[in-house]
Amino acid sequence: MSGRRLTVVQLVPALEAGGAERSTLEIGQALVAAGHRSIVVSTGGRMVAALTRAGSEHVVMPVAAKSPRTLAQVPRLRALLHDLKPDIVHARSRMPAWLARLALRGQSSTRFMTTAHGLNSPGWYSSVMARGERVICVSNTVRDHLLRHYHGTDPARLVVIPRGIDPEQYPYGWQPDDYWREWFFAEFPQLAGAPLLTLPGRGTRLKGHADAIRLVADLKARDIPVRLLLLGVRQSGREGYVAELEQLARQLAVADWVALSAQRDDTRDVYAASSLVLQLSTKPESFGRTVIEAIALCRPVLGYDHGGVGELLTDLYPAGRVALGDRERLTERAAALLRAAPPIAPLKRYRLADMQAATLAVYAELAA
Repeated sequence: MSGRRLTVVQLVPALEAGGAERSTLEIGQALVAAGHRSIVVSTGGRMVAALTRAGSEHVVMPVAAKSPRTLAQVPRLRALLHDLKPDIVHARSRMPAWLARLALRGQSSTRFMTTAHGLNSPGWYSSVMARGERVICVSNTVRDHLLRHYHGTDPARLVVIPRGIDPEQYPYGWQPDDYWREWFFAEFPQLAGAPLLTLPGRGTRLKGHADAIRLVADLKARDIPVRLLLLGVRQSGREGYVAELEQLARQLAVADWVALSAQRDDTRDVYAASSLVLQLSTKPESFGRTVIEAIALCRPVLGYDHGGVGELLTDLYPAGRVALGDRERLTERAAALLRAAPPIAPLKRYRLADMQAATLAVYAELAA
């Protein structure tokens, strides 16, 4: 970055969980480590403690609600920015981006930028994510989405910086110890005795849980016994959906081979114990962090070839790509990967330090 000390304000709706929130903390940490001032404005949440422990400052402001009432925060945000005199204001979501644009009207010294973390539905409200002086896109999929739907967007303002993982958290070839395995299979005895397939994802139909259950049934029909963990599907308010999936597993006679869990803190161990990690989202995703996490651990990934997931598989593990909805090919690919998966090289890209350095370089270029 530039030699002078910068002040950077990031705006994010809340700090509870999620990719944008995680990136906010990671960039805050990098700014502080480089000697700059990092400030985050959000509604708050459980990640605030980790943010401030790493040296960033946090300002509580209700910037999350998608409501005209939230615009009442513009004068307060304008006053805050006037006091802070930041070099960069970096918005990571639509409502915070609108608030920032309005609050910065008439201020020429502060530069405004955004990160497009998702494939938001096209329209006037979402267009603000393409209006930064620089727009970080978390994948080429996101970049193409913005250029396709917002025709006045200057491609030169778009910078693709993929999300990254910390190799120390996902070490190549990691294997959980015997104690963990004993404890895990005591919790999920139905998952023992055959290759484990894991599909991580919250309790929404878009994650492809039903496709994963059908895959288990199709493999069973070929005399290929497997087990399936739907990791993260059990959520408060999603009990009806979980019951649907359990009923489908019973109908297909694979209920004894399938387990559904809540989100867990030991996903690294679960991935490492899996013979295949699945990414079967039926709607294109902007990125696909689970693909990188699994590949970093040297675990094969099988997923639909679209959106950010397809982009990552094409780059890192093309043997795991299957056309969306091609049930027969999905079964064939799963069987082939279980039989003899192509080797996986240590991850040389999509590392956290790369993402942090590239983002700080954008700050330096914009603030120059």
